[in-house]
Amino acid sequence: MAYPSSYSEHDAPRITPAVQWLIAINVAIYFLQLTLVGPVMTQFLGFKLSDLPGSLWTVVTYMFVHAGFWHVTLNMYTLWVFGPRVEHEMGAAAFTRFYLWCGLGGWLFHLLFGPTALLVGASAAVFGVMLAYAMRWPDQELMLFGVIPMRVKWFVALLVVGSLVQGMGLTLGDGGGPGIAYLAHLGGFAFAWLYLRTPSSQSLDRLKQRIAQVPDVGDETPRAIPRSLPRSRDRERESEVDEIVAKSKAVLTKRPAAAAPPPRSPSKPPSALDAVLDKISKTGIESLTGEERKVLDEESRRLRDG
Repeated sequence: MAYPSSYSEHDAPRITPAVQWLIAINVAIYFLQLTLVGPVMTQFLGFKLSDLPGSLWTVVTYMFVHAGFWHVTLNMYTLWVFGPRVEHEMGAAAFTRFYLWCGLGGWLFHLLFGPTALLVGASAAVFGVMLAYAMRWPDQELMLFGVIPMRVKWFVALLVVGSLVQGMGLTLGDGGGPGIAYLAHLGGFAFAWLYLRTPSSQSLDRLKQRIAQVPDVGDETPRAIPRSLPRSRDRERESEVDEIVAKSKAVLTKRPAAAAPPPRSPSKPPSALDAVLDKISKTGIESLTGEERKVLDEESRRLRDG
């Protein structure tokens, strides 16, 4: 038995919805195995290559039926220990998909290395959850058998090596029978590693964090734009002012020198547009009054029409 020695209730809830449902389903099915149909349910839900293609559901259901009391007890205890914190990080829906994905990895390795035996048990899925825990909190300490302190990363590495050695050794020695479960464990590890190391899924998460549904200006259809670059009327207004200033400078540049107006005398009041532009340069476009904005709009239309 293993249990994180410094687990804090503030880190994650002790039991989470997906973990609770998975444990309940596994225990309920094992109860039915004991009381009602017994071996019939094991054969009906467990995966066996000879049953295909008619029993496709067994690709998934095999991970909810177990071969005995200790088989289901150890798997569900391990899921209870490592699952809630991983689910707290992923979310219930993503955790459930990850759990089933790791179980499919166990099925695939079973199919590759020993398809003749009956495959049952949640071990591959649970081992995938342990790998996710070790990758997220590698230096978390646990107490092996309640007395031996060990970091999670070394505990999981020990399980990987043990599954490989025992699986290969027993398969070679006994023709594949007892060693199949250990190799299925490796399938859960492998699929968990692929799931957690896929760059596309990490990039998608980062993209979702940077994108927000913000409606554009006017009656346009809302579209996704970066939070860091929101569209605003003020920004469009500023660009319009810049355009007016640029056009005004261009007109003055093209005007002949002889036709240039005489210098303004200090007593002559500035034009309305000059006053508006001076105010924008000093205090910003937000400080304009309604009348001043009207002057700016009229000058903008005049320059576009001219």
